[in-house]
Amino acid sequence: MTTAHTAHAPATEPADSPGVARIALVGDRSPHVESHTRIPVLLDTLAARDGLVLDAYWIPTADAAAEAADGTLARFDAVWVLPGSPYASEAGALAAIRVAREEGIPFLGTCGGFQHTLLEYARTVCGLSGVAHAENDPGAADPLIAPLACSLVGHEGVVRAEPGSLAEAALGAERSVERYHCHYGPAPRHLPALTAHGLRLSGHDEDGQVRVAELPGHPFFLATLFQPELQGDGTRPHPIIRALAVAAVAHAAGRSGGGAAGVTARLAATLAASRSAG
Repeated sequence: MTTAHTAHAPATEPADSPGVARIALVGDRSPHVESHTRIPVLLDTLAARDGLVLDAYWIPTADAAAEAADGTLARFDAVWVLPGSPYASEAGALAAIRVAREEGIPFLGTCGGFQHTLLEYARTVCGLSGVAHAENDPGAADPLIAPLACSLVGHEGVVRAEPGSLAEAALGAERSVERYHCHYGPAPRHLPALTAHGLRLSGHDEDGQVRVAELPGHPFFLATLFQPELQGDGTRPHPIIRALAVAAVAHAAGRSGGGAAGVTARLAATLAASRSAG
């Protein structure tokens, strides 16, 4: 069985292995977080079913800021900020997201990863330095991420992706039913600032609440409030998980000499194949 490394990522980039992409799993690993226990199953299935081999390293949020600063995270082919908030280090989670965003590294944020993606973008790109995550700072005067009116823990609901979006391409459909396990989501007040500065809010529930965000122009940058890793029993990866793996493998190919144009072409082709494979 494939397992994710529990040690930190190597300080120096290892020799490339053809067809293998390295992914940083940023989060505070716990056997009590279901999405974390799904990772080994998902890795095995992606390799066996789809031929997408991911060499995964867990990066605790307490270490992520240092590994972002020393360039370690920038040497990965994908970064996935996983559920499990409140994180041990908000700063570490935000640093990992920023590296992936600025360095063009394929990125996925799910549940807490989605919430912190919006927080990083609001603070760093939009200049909203005072916004906060209410789970981390319950007394915050200006929460960007606030308690939901109705908890989504254990909830399933319809998500509609905007036509032509990365969300739609990854899902292979405009409509899907997704699983949640969260108490917090984006407050509407600052959403116009996010979109004015280039973030696309590309998926919504049936009440129009934001459930997916992406960054146009980035090779692959997607964040979902729902948890695609919880679909089924893990033996048939959610299309978004497969799409991240596809993007990671394409990135690895480009890093080993495929070039940016080749990465873009391969990603488009393999995403199309991924959608048709279901």
